[in-house]
Amino acid sequence: MTYLANALILLIQFFFGCAVALFVFRLLAEAVRADFYNPICQFLYRATNPVLTPIRRAIPTWRRINLAALLIAWLLEVAKNALLCLVVPDVWASYPGTLVLGVADLLDFFMMVYLIMIFAWALLSYVNVDARNPLVPLLGKIVDPALKPFRRVLPLIGGFDLSPMLAILAILLVQTVVVAWLTNFGHAI
Repeated sequence: MTYLANALILLIQFFFGCAVALFVFRLLAEAVRADFYNPICQFLYRATNPVLTPIRRAIPTWRRINLAALLIAWLLEVAKNALLCLVVPDVWASYPGTLVLGVADLLDFFMMVYLIMIFAWALLSYVNVDARNPLVPLLGKIVDPALKPFRRVLPLIGGFDLSPMLAILAILLVQTVVVAWLTNFGHAI
């Protein structure tokens, strides 16, 4: 593979990753009913509304899950995989395989986002951070539903919340088992 192909792969992954991140964070902000007046939420809504508004007429929200944003994020992952198959012919996948790879990549993206957010939330809990920072309440609101089941299983021990450790372990297991299986299945089709 040439250096230019490596650079093209990097650019494709970066730009599609940024676009997927916008729609995933919009989906997460709506799912947890984040404060609409938070500047980060304002940015997400303004950046994604031109694409989502027409699609939301046909695909409604289901139980606070913005299905239109989920569909767009998945289609972006499918398009990314199709472009990567054109750039790297050795990793060719069939059309159904590209669709499955889109699901695998989107699930992997969700897992990685939550892994980073839970790790950041755990670090912020040990540091005195200004609560007026727009990132702090948004991060807490998004991470809390993922940590709540683990807090029921593992209560505070000596004042320490060990639920982020269990959540990170669960995320790594999902990545190792489910995402890897979906990726192999997508390449095998």
